[in-house]
Amino acid sequence: MTDQSAELHEYQETVPKGLIALAWLWVAIPFGYGVYELIMKVQQLFLH
Repeated sequence: MTDQSAELHEYQETVPKGLIALAWLWVAIPFGYGVYELIMKVQQLFLH
């Protein structure tokens, strides 16, 4: 094994951070709504 093949290569960003943030929101917003609905249903089921 040579020293060149053992070197770590620098990370190069390929996807814009804004697109990553948008993708997280695309998942997080429906997930958060689902958790909210679940909490409301659990309250109706057990607390009333």
